[in-house]
Amino acid sequence: MPDNPAQTIIRASKLGKQVTTGGDALTILSGVSFEVRSGDAVAIVGVSGSGKSTLLGLLAGLDTPSSGAVLIDGSDLNALDEDGRAALRGRMIGFVFQSFQLLPAMTALENVMLPLELAGADGAQAAALAMLARVGLSDRVHHYPKQLSGGEQQRVAIARAFVKRPRLLFADEPTGNLDAATGAHVIDLLFELNHESGATLLLVTHDEALTRRCNRVLRLVAGRLDGRAG
Repeated sequence: MPDNPAQTIIRASKLGKQVTTGGDALTILSGVSFEVRSGDAVAIVGVSGSGKSTLLGLLAGLDTPSSGAVLIDGSDLNALDEDGRAALRGRMIGFVFQSFQLLPAMTALENVMLPLELAGADGAQAAALAMLARVGLSDRVHHYPKQLSGGEQQRVAIARAFVKRPRLLFADEPTGNLDAATGAHVIDLLFELNHESGATLLLVTHDEALTRRCNRVLRLVAGRLDGRAG
C-alpha cells in the first residue's frame, strides 16, 4: 500500500551515486535524504556538477542509485524492474526538458497525443487539442517543431507533460534555452497548470525567478544536500 500518499509522494533515503571513469571512482551524490509532500513545488539548485540532474534521474527511475532508495507514492523503485519503473512513470510522471525533446517528424498535436496513445487512452486527439489550446497554441497544432519558436516548443512540451494529468512533474532546466521574457511566460504557465492539476513539481533550475516561485528549495553542494535547504 502507498505510504501515507496524501502527505508524502516522494521519499529519498541516503541516496548515493558513484560512477567509474578511467578506473577511478567518482562520487556524484552521497547520503541524500528528503521527503516531498503531495502538491509541493520544489526547486533543486546548485552549481554545475553538483548532481542536480543525476538526482532528478534517480527520482524518476531513469537511473538506479549505487546506494539508498527512492519511494514514489510508497513504491520502492529498487524493487521494480525496468518495465515496472517505466509503467510507474507512464502512470504518474510527466517530464519537461531544457532541450524540449519533441519528435521532429511529428506535429505539435502528434507530439502531445503520443503519451496518451502509448498508454492506450481513448480520446487522445481531443485531449491533446484541448491542452494545446490551454497553452495558447491552437493555431500551431499542425506545425512541426522546426516551425516553432523556442518558447512555442517548450509550451508544446509542457502540454505533452500535463496531458496525462500526472501526479508528478519533473522539469530539468525548463527555461534554460529561453530568453528572460519567454522564460517568465513559461514559468507562469507551469505554475498555472500546477495549481489547476494539483501536480507535485520538482524543478532543476539555475533560474532565480523560477526558484522564488517554489515553496521549497533543495540545495546540492558537491553531491550532498545542504542542511540549510528549505
